[in-house]
Amino acid sequence: MSYDKFRKKPNNEPLDNIIYGRNPVLELLKAGKRTVNKIMIAQTARGSAISEIINLAKNKGIAIHNVPPEKLDKYSENSQGIAAEVSPMQYLESEELIALSKKAAKPLLVILDGIEDPHNLGAIIRNCVAFGADGVIIPKWRAAGVTETVSKSSAGAIEHIAIARVTNINQTIELLKKQGFWIAGAENGGELLENAKLPFPLAVIIGSEGFGLHSLTKKNCDFLISIPQKNIISSLNASCASAVILYEISKKRL
Repeated sequence: MSYDKFRKKPNNEPLDNIIYGRNPVLELLKAGKRTVNKIMIAQTARGSAISEIINLAKNKGIAIHNVPPEKLDKYSENSQGIAAEVSPMQYLESEELIALSKKAAKPLLVILDGIEDPHNLGAIIRNCVAFGADGVIIPKWRAAGVTETVSKSSAGAIEHIAIARVTNINQTIELLKKQGFWIAGAENGGELLENAKLPFPLAVIIGSEGFGLHSLTKKNCDFLISIPQKNIISSLNASCASAVILYEISKKRL
């Protein structure tokens, strides 16, 4: 059997239809949202997660291929002895995501305004799932999309939340407002989140790693929120800040 089609692209970017790692593959199977064509497991791979993956795959009728470890290493240095070939990630249209989120008692969406690091994107999506956000909106341009690196960084959480990818964040903000959403921008100097009275439905915007919210995006927010921190450092990492913000919002949603 040839493994050429599973190797990295010529520019060394990993293929988008391969999911690596034990937790990402396990969550992929549990969620059942994407078609899994096959699972490749290193002949030396052992452990409870591997056993659970094998059982789930067999129950779903998914082909399992036992391969030499070096075959997986050729296209991933951190496969943890397992990889799955899957259908591409299916993004929702913004209208679909809004309609889906409004089924919740207190709808909460998270908009990411230019997160470029796929590891940050994965970590933020994991936070969104952990704290009960109903969906994530990301821009199509000048921002990270959902790839296998994002899946690995989210530990498979991307399989458990709806994601929309839009061409224009500010047009999406206007659409959200028309649908009754309030728009809150996360920005230093805004009202302290712990004191803020948050209206729902709510969309929270997290800015980019280096520049925060874009000026037009900030202008289109209904209000700004911030988290208290000492001035020893300039700001928290975007994924860390999102965890604090979403935790505080989750308490208010209860």
